[in-house]
Amino acid sequence: MAKKKSKKGISFVALERKLLHKKEWKALPVSEKILYIHTKARYVPHNNGEIIMPYSAMRGVVGCSSPNVVSAAFKGLIKKGWLKKTQAGGLYRKINMYRLTFKHDNYDGPNINKEKWGR
Repeated sequence: MAKKKSKKGISFVALERKLLHKKEWKALPVSEKILYIHTKARYVPHNNGEIIMPYSAMRGVVGCSSPNVVSAAFKGLIKKGWLKKTQAGGLYRKINMYRLTFKHDNYDGPNINKEKWGR
């Protein structure tokens, strides 16, 4: 019996075009932009606040692969309001969890502009 093909759509990370022109986005170092996109790729509407993004997930990513760079990028994104740490972790303890704030990036998938579009 032949296997049925999955009907899942393609997976992508949504960024509004106008985000690319915002001064807040332009001010981010490349490592913070890369980390933000990779963190947002793990976001689904029901897991915001529980996004797990270990440093090891960035291993091999050009421009943001060393633990020191990843750490600095997380700290920068948190300080600038792009991310919020919801659970602190560390060696032999709990894992770090993050939440996207959507402070500068207004696109949060199916929840975008509920008020504007009456959804």
